[in-house]
Amino acid sequence: MARVYNFSAGPAVLPEEVLAEAASEMLDYRGCGMSVMEMSHRSKAFGEIIENAEADLRELIGIPDNYRVLFLQGGASQQFAAVPLNLMKNRVADYVITGAWAKKAFKEAKIYGDARAIASSEDETFSYIPDCSDLDVSADADYVYICENNTIYGTKFHTLPNTKGKDLVADVSSCFLSEPVDIAKYGVMYGGAQKNIGPAGVVISIIREDLIRDDVLEGTPTMLKWKTQADADSLYNTPPAYGIYICGKVFKWLKDQGGLEAMQQRNQEKAALLYDYLDQSKLFRGTVRKEDRSLMNVPFVTGDADLDAAFVAESKAAGLENLKGHRSVGGMRASIYNAMPKAGVEALVAFMDKFEQAHS
Repeated sequence: MARVYNFSAGPAVLPEEVLAEAASEMLDYRGCGMSVMEMSHRSKAFGEIIENAEADLRELIGIPDNYRVLFLQGGASQQFAAVPLNLMKNRVADYVITGAWAKKAFKEAKIYGDARAIASSEDETFSYIPDCSDLDVSADADYVYICENNTIYGTKFHTLPNTKGKDLVADVSSCFLSEPVDIAKYGVMYGGAQKNIGPAGVVISIIREDLIRDDVLEGTPTMLKWKTQADADSLYNTPPAYGIYICGKVFKWLKDQGGLEAMQQRNQEKAALLYDYLDQSKLFRGTVRKEDRSLMNVPFVTGDADLDAAFVAESKAAGLENLKGHRSVGGMRASIYNAMPKAGVEALVAFMDKFEQAHS
């Protein structure tokens, strides 16, 4: 069976080498006589899996000793509540609204305290990143929150906000491990694995140790206390074990590729292929300001809904899957995460050119 080029925004494409290795271990993980799907999360074998995964992630990013790595359940959306529950000591937080997921996080935070929108790009359908160089940060804010890469709208913070000394909290779900980062600039960084790292069901939170504490908001569920999870090394209850196992393999794959510097270069090259085509096309156009474009998610349209639908249908028939834009915005979107090969983007551009010639 031939594999398609999968441009899904998530769950998304995984490295074929990782899938092949996992398949070879499906029935018997390294002589255990069982699959990772079947083994106890308290077993020595799984203990080594999660410990190695954390060690490789720390090496890839360069995570200092004063940050904890938590492998959690509930997806990034559960952290929309966990963040204010764990951090809102003053019951005040500032949010930069750059898309649907930032809006949802903001709405959730308002349940627990005074969440304030201090910048937004909703006035132009989230097609840009607002200027965050001199934000009106609240004096009593517990943190400043961003969604660093906006999956639906295809925008990316290429410069982090000036938080004026407040802790930065970032949802990095769709740009996780796509480029080098300085973790010391963040108080909390978290992301769902299903976009750029592994299968759905795992969220990885990287949290500075001083933010992991007992004095959380009254009524915080035990499972949503970061300290509960940190004290148990992510094993307070049964974790998403198989998902963590796949994430660990992706971390090793990334190391084999040359690390995050190498991935950034590859991602820039892939994105340039598609953006350069969009910039010269007479049929297709990108929807994001050039300076704020994401390397991971590239939305584009023809300007005609019927033509968009025809493109999605014909591209699917050509083995280019999941190019339909998010239901809230329509059009098309190509998610070109780490595991998308350059050949996949080349095939997409070639198909777009053929489609344009047929409809010009």
